[in-house]
Parts: sequence; structure tokens; C-alpha cells
Amino acid sequence: MKLKVEPLTKDAFAAFGEVVEAEGARDIPINQGYAVRRNGLAQVDVAHHGGATNVCLFVAQPRPVPIRIEVMERHPDGSQLFYPLQDRPWLVVVCGDPRQPDSYRAFAASGRQGVNYARNVWHHPLLVLDADSRFMVVDRSGPGANLEEICLDQAQPLELAVDAAALNTSGAA
Repeated sequence: MKLKVEPLTKDAFAAFGEVVEAEGARDIPINQGYAVRRNGLAQVDVAHHGGATNVCLFVAQPRPVPIRIEVMERHPDGSQLFYPLQDRPWLVVVCGDPRQPDSYRAFAASGRQGVNYARNVWHHPLLVLDADSRFMVVDRSGPGANLEEICLDQAQPLELAVDAAALNTSGAA
């Protein structure tokens, strides 16, 4: 089964978390006018069961093409925010129920868009298209097991239908 990739928008992604982007944010001049600050881009949710904020760097590699969706994960105790540190398109796959193929959605994100997966949202691990793609990640550290993974039925593989048109994310800011 092929999963169509659609553009990442705030409305399309709202059921799964937040799109993190500067578009629509108010510029607040700071540092004697040499910089601007844009507040409120995402609501990080990590305090559940005594968690703390963890800010880290991921460096990811592309997966073989065609991209097969073989595992999904979720974090029951906190949100997980991914923000690219280069202007390179990347992919986001989420679902309501990993055992229901019709609940899957795939999105093409620009290198100026991040996502903040809401707590308990099933998502695929990071999917990049270029070698050494760097992401700032904000998630939860603390007590408890904050990772659930499920391996999918390989008898009915799910693959991403990725094409150049799907990756034309130039309209996103």
C-alpha cells in the first residue's frame, strides 16, 4: 500500500500536535534591535510524572527508497518537538492507530517547519531525505518508560509515495 505525502500545514496536522514555524508569529525586537524574538511557537508538554525538559541534537541519515513504514512509536509522558537546523525538506508520518492503515497520514515539511508531536501520538521515527540532517529535539527526560514502539505487519507493507511535487514545500515559512 502506498501512503500519499501531503504538504504539512497547521490545520492538517492539528490532530497530532503542532506545526512549529515562524509564519504568523509576531516579531519582538530584542538585543538593542539586532535580533527579533518570536514567542509561543509550541507548547512543550514534559512535566507528566515528574519529567523535565531535555534539549538535544539529532543527526539523521536517509532510509532506503522506497521508504517502508515498519515501526511506529509514541511517548505517553511527554510531547516531542523536532526542528530542522538546515533548510532541507523532510517527512513526517503519523497515525491514529498503527494497526489501521487508513488512519495514517504523511506530510512533507520544509526545512523551516518543525513538528511537536503531542503526548501519546503515534509517529514514525525521524525521516530525512539528506545525509547528516541535523535537528534540535525538545522532549522529556525523567522517570518512567516514555517510549512505546510497535512493529508493523510486513506481510502488508506500507510505503511512502514520495515525489518531487510532494516535496515542493517552498510556500511554507
